[in-house]
Amino acid sequence: MRPADALSLLDWKRAIFRLYEEVRAEDDPVAGWEHWKQVRDELFRSHPQSALPAGERAGFGGLSYFDYAAAFRVIAVLDDAEAQTYEIPTSGEEPMVFERIGLLRFQLGGADTTLEAYWLKAYGGGLFVPFADATSGRSTYGAGRYLLDTVKGADLGSIEDGMVLDFNFAYNPSCSYDPRWVCPLAPAPNRLQIPIEAGERL
Repeated sequence: MRPADALSLLDWKRAIFRLYEEVRAEDDPVAGWEHWKQVRDELFRSHPQSALPAGERAGFGGLSYFDYAAAFRVIAVLDDAEAQTYEIPTSGEEPMVFERIGLLRFQLGGADTTLEAYWLKAYGGGLFVPFADATSGRSTYGAGRYLLDTVKGADLGSIEDGMVLDFNFAYNPSCSYDPRWVCPLAPAPNRLQIPIEAGERL
């Protein structure tokens, strides 16, 4: 990586961390979501580290989302789970190593729902929660979307000893826009059988 590229990537990460900080500070989840969409569109359109291929940025009209649905914003309890190391498949040739650190339990549509929470086993680590659902490969990216990725600043915070999971903020991995990016995909335990019609669409 050239120094200029490293500085550009650092600027992108600062922007994402700042964006999620602004979203967490917003009392109205819908207003926070609207701000999140606006800033993401501008970053995708104009930032050198945009996931979009360079030739597609000038004519970029904005990312596509389902309408905001309050039912998809939940507070999840992170319960203990036996530690387990996963080599999670990626869009590239090599898997990424994560450790399962717990189970996120919450109610969604009146049903008990669980997602595994992973910790990146690399320097500094970070919490990572990918998922796929019944919309994957239809109206959303087939390999799944991300809810939390604290390495990149994607974190909506905690309330009342629970973690905020807002599927309206679910977003596509970078590899969904351009195969030059390598992204971990949603593993089998996080493939939900229900449709999550919230968050980013194809």
